[in-house]
Order: sequence, then structure tokens, then C-alpha cells
Amino acid sequence: MNCRSILVLIFFASLLQGRAATSTAEAERRLRGAVEEVLAVADRVKDHRTLAEKVRPILMKHINFETMTRRAVGPGWRQFTSEQQRKATQLFTTLVIRTYSNKFTPGEHPAINYKAAVSPAPGRVDVPTTLLYQGSHYSVTYRMEQESSLRVVDVVIEGVSMIANYRSQLDAQFKRGGASAAIASLEQSVAHPQ
Repeated sequence: MNCRSILVLIFFASLLQGRAATSTAEAERRLRGAVEEVLAVADRVKDHRTLAEKVRPILMKHINFETMTRRAVGPGWRQFTSEQQRKATQLFTTLVIRTYSNKFTPGEHPAINYKAAVSPAPGRVDVPTTLLYQGSHYSVTYRMEQESSLRVVDVVIEGVSMIANYRSQLDAQFKRGGASAAIASLEQSVAHPQ
């Protein structure tokens, strides 16, 4: 390899490194903005149901629920019809929003410490945070992807991936009875919240 080729490689590597730094800063900025929007809504509502309803449009803007659902279902997703994929995504979205809305008391804010975002793989940015909520500390990492316009595609709480957690449930249902069984499991979870 000649000197000119080495210089070209160094130039492109520095461009890629600059792009990664830009995307990590942008991911952190977007996450902070999303959290601020959700907290502003949480300040105005009085109950969990209203909170889930009011934050839904915000979360739809900042979370790629289609990607989350596809990954939560696992390899069986390819065997779903487009209508089954749509239905599963709709149910999964409702389940996730309601489940996590129920974990918070409207009007109470967690103290959030954002750590430096990192890019562990091309196209992916992880924004680690620590939360202090009602006297308990939590480590929460938001996984975002450039392919998803830097929207959240997974949340890792105390080292446990939300997607992996749901996949253990949905994949087992799919293996027992195909797409219909996975969708029925989602319907049951939505109909009977914990």
C-alpha cells in the first residue's frame, strides 16, 4: 500500500469517526428531548391510564415499535402475514406503553443522569443513564439505531434487555402455535394487565 492510499484510508476513518461522534451526540439529544416531553405530560395527568394515552404519540415518535416487535417475536416474524405483523405491532405497542406507564406515579420525576453515548457497532448508539426513582437506583441503557432515524429499538434495565425478555415469552408461544398463538398471547397480556 502506498503513502497516498494510507492517507485516503486515514481521511475516511476520520470522517467515519466524526460521523459516529455526531450520531452519539444527536442520539443523546433526541433521548433527552423525548424524556422531557414525557415528563411534561406526566406533570399534567392524574392517573396511569391517562398517562399511557397521553404519552403514546410521543413514544410513537421516539420508539421504533415495529423493530421492537419484530425482534421480540424473533425468527418466526418472517412467517407472519403482513396483517399479523400489523396486529402484533399494535398489541406490543399498547402492552409496552401501558406496562411502563404503570411503573411511574404521575407527577413524580425520576432523577436522570445521562452518561456519554457510545456507538458499540456501526449504526447503533447506546445512551446509558442512571435513574433515581422513589429511593431506588436503576441502570437503564437506551439502544438507538440510525436505520430507525435514531429512535429507540430496545431498553436495557439493570442489564436485562426488554426485547430479550419479551422474546423468551413470544418465541415460546410462536413455537407452540405459530403466529396465531403469539398474537393470542399478546392479546391476553393487553386484556389482563398485571
